[in-house]
Amino acid sequence: MSDLNGHLDPDSPDSPDAALRADIRRIGTLLGQTLARQEGPPLLDLVEEVRALVRADAPAAAARLAALDVTTGTKLARAFSTYFHLANITEQVHRARDLRRRRARNGGWLDQAAKLIAEKGVPADEIAAAARRLAVRPVFTAHPTEAARRSILSKLRQVADALDAEAAAAVLYDATDTTNSTRRFAELIDLLWQTDELRLDRPDPTDEARNAVYYLKDLYAEAAPQVLDDLADTLRQLGVETAPTSRPLTFGSWIGGDRDGNPFVTPTVTRDVLMIQHEHGIQATEAAMDALIDQLSVSRRLRGVSLDLSASLAKDLDSLPEVAPRFRRTNAEEPYRLKVRCIRAKLGNTRKRLQQGTAHVPGRDYLGSHELIADLELIRASLARNSGQLTAVGTVASAIRTVSAFGLQLATLDVREHAEKHHEVLAQMYARVGEVDEYPTLDRGARTKLLADELTGRRPLASADTPLNDSARKTFDVFHTIREAQDRFGPEVVESYIISMTLGVDDVLAAAVLAREAGLIDLHSGKARVGIVPLLETPAELDAGGDLLDQMLSLPAYREIVRARGDLQEVMLGYSDSNKEAGITTSQWSIHKAQRALRDVAARHGVRLRLFHGRGGTVGRGGGPTHEAILAQPYGTLDGAIKVTEQGEVISDKYTLPALARENLELTVAAVLQATLLHTTSSVDAARLTRFDETMDTASAAAFRAYRSLVEDPDLAAYFWAATPTELLGALNIGSRPAKRPNADAGLGGLRAIPWVFGWTQTRQIVPGWFGVGSGLAAVREAGHGDVLKEMYGGWQFFRTFVSNVEMMLAKTDLSIARRYVETLVPEQLHPIFTKIEEEYARTVEQILAITDGDGLLSGNPQLARTLGVRDTYLEPLHHLQVALLRQYRDLNDAQRQVPTAPGGRRGPSDSTALERALLTTVNGIAAGMRNTG
Repeated sequence: MSDLNGHLDPDSPDSPDAALRADIRRIGTLLGQTLARQEGPPLLDLVEEVRALVRADAPAAAARLAALDVTTGTKLARAFSTYFHLANITEQVHRARDLRRRRARNGGWLDQAAKLIAEKGVPADEIAAAARRLAVRPVFTAHPTEAARRSILSKLRQVADALDAEAAAAVLYDATDTTNSTRRFAELIDLLWQTDELRLDRPDPTDEARNAVYYLKDLYAEAAPQVLDDLADTLRQLGVETAPTSRPLTFGSWIGGDRDGNPFVTPTVTRDVLMIQHEHGIQATEAAMDALIDQLSVSRRLRGVSLDLSASLAKDLDSLPEVAPRFRRTNAEEPYRLKVRCIRAKLGNTRKRLQQGTAHVPGRDYLGSHELIADLELIRASLARNSGQLTAVGTVASAIRTVSAFGLQLATLDVREHAEKHHEVLAQMYARVGEVDEYPTLDRGARTKLLADELTGRRPLASADTPLNDSARKTFDVFHTIREAQDRFGPEVVESYIISMTLGVDDVLAAAVLAREAGLIDLHSGKARVGIVPLLETPAELDAGGDLLDQMLSLPAYREIVRARGDLQEVMLGYSDSNKEAGITTSQWSIHKAQRALRDVAARHGVRLRLFHGRGGTVGRGGGPTHEAILAQPYGTLDGAIKVTEQGEVISDKYTLPALARENLELTVAAVLQATLLHTTSSVDAARLTRFDETMDTASAAAFRAYRSLVEDPDLAAYFWAATPTELLGALNIGSRPAKRPNADAGLGGLRAIPWVFGWTQTRQIVPGWFGVGSGLAAVREAGHGDVLKEMYGGWQFFRTFVSNVEMMLAKTDLSIARRYVETLVPEQLHPIFTKIEEEYARTVEQILAITDGDGLLSGNPQLARTLGVRDTYLEPLHHLQVALLRQYRDLNDAQRQVPTAPGGRRGPSDSTALERALLTTVNGIAAGMRNTG
């Protein structure tokens, strides 16, 4: 394996990527040695034989791989999969180094945004107002798209740390002896080889929560404080001072709160997940306080202390016998240290209170982060008034910013449920009080009036013990769980209640009425402890989004809820399902138009709009470069506040390495600040924008017809299940959520977006990322508007970003590999489906190149094109092996196959599980090589 160069052109030793290529070659050599040491030289020889054969004679390579026994095939798949994991982490290390060098030369993303803002001459008061509104929130979800286990990821992180330590020693000390680091790399690669990359059982939501906490604690320790400090410095350079208690960056989570289609997220699970978050959040805060104790050695004998701090400290010492006599004695003249020790004692008491379920005692423990921040603010204010200004605006302010961002919960939990679940509860409640026997048969208008009247009334519709069936009881109990969680953990622990498949105002009011019944909303006292968030997922919902919001805000009862929430209305936009239903062109265009309509309606009603972008990791699920995506939003839609989902392999790719985590957080914050201040009017004049809109309407309509002609083909379901390994997704054990919606049949309608994208990606067809685009663009040209497409590409950020993302997906598609799946696994009568895919692919490539003027796909990004080309050399054996194993797997009697459906489920040993293990190993390898699962 000594030849696994991984990334670049071997004939350019002086290229900027030479160091990366050398590191990948070295790691590849060490992996080869591991294979020989652990499994014997024949495995290494087989790897080299297959790799060479794929380049020279692909059909012969396919035949060779098809003849392998299952055990050997599994080892071969693991070898290539391990190589991709190592190549990926090495690329991340070098990407982080490149970004650090770029930052040293040109400044960071915030510096670049500040330069643009200064050049535009934006007044300081406008910048200050925008800074106060800044509220960026990445939201971690448990959507199952990360195939790698955390055990693998943690070892890869150690490889990265070792690479960086070696490079630092070379720069700082001119060290040339790499014996020790090479031994460490070899040890880690041996451990990787001996670590099972497949999970034994499916994770439950608490397992998923621990995985998210793993990243959140790392962000707390390093990347987030850096970004928050950089933002404060950037705004200061622009003439604006911000309070450390402001929250321009926070984190969210769906893990343990996303109930839609996941029967394993119960009210009990929600409470357990919040407890896990707080256990780790308190640990992270204690570590931050320990750092302050080390720093704040200021003596009362040398500098004064404010009366406020002295009084607070005296009160704390009286209330907190937990502060040890030793610290009371040794820190007697160091009031800041002693105050932080009191804070630490309160954190310990908070942990005990949460574990024991006892009541909050002010002065002895914390309820949320408000009192904690107030204690830290006393320290900062005293330092600032007593010759400690640098420490006040430095170390202490940084700690306050971090605590403000994370709280004790690390991330604010969103709760999500399907709209119909709320109506199920209300139907039983109304039947019980004897007022509305036929609630389910009411039309939306009648339900809206009924629920609006209910919301403004004073009577309770139900009591805690109102009889409900099991399903309705679980739904209703969640609202009580939210109230109890806020009482126990603090008000910031849950802020938003999201309604999937919101089709009408009655869907919004139904959730609001249940929230009222649980004591979360009370219009008469102006209380709304949660915000109600409609989720618009399908093109029809997106097209009607503006009208829906207008109807919501026109209802006095609902408008009171929004007023109680600070005149802020959140709306979530679903990228994945709209793409699956309508194709990428119509999905992206519908979302863009919906944002405009929502912006205009919110402005008319005097309400601030916060858009929550439910973007997946892949382009086919709304993914793509974050910075460009934010700047491509319609003008005025970003008024400082934004939420964006982060999930699966995107989380590990962005946040595994601290340097990359810093860059990704900073670029998001910088893009939002830039868009808030500079993208307040259209960058395209009205006449051109009208022309662009009409062109996109034409493209979208034709793309939609082409896409629907594929997904409505009666043979597509049979083709999809035959051509892809999607039946294995559940056995990967990468998430607690079922792959299909409840009560779904064997077709594609109930299949979730993630397995839909997974199947197409594994087989290199990647239909969700481009299908229909060619037909849409061709229709525009046939209408005589080809010149407008060029104009749009050159002068409209939305369209340029759209084309760039589609071009990337086309480059990752490889229909020659896909043909192998089709010819081996798909009945011949279904082959016309593949022909249709080939034709649309060719059409789309032609249309994209006509717009970009490229000689080939990614001709404007040759480094990326080379990377993908080299990766294909190592992906192809995995694809051939997967095809051969799928054929054997499906030839087994169906009765022999066992697929668990619940967290904790395991399969017994059998011939099929050995084959399944081999197949899953190829799935992991392809996911690593493609940098995507779903």
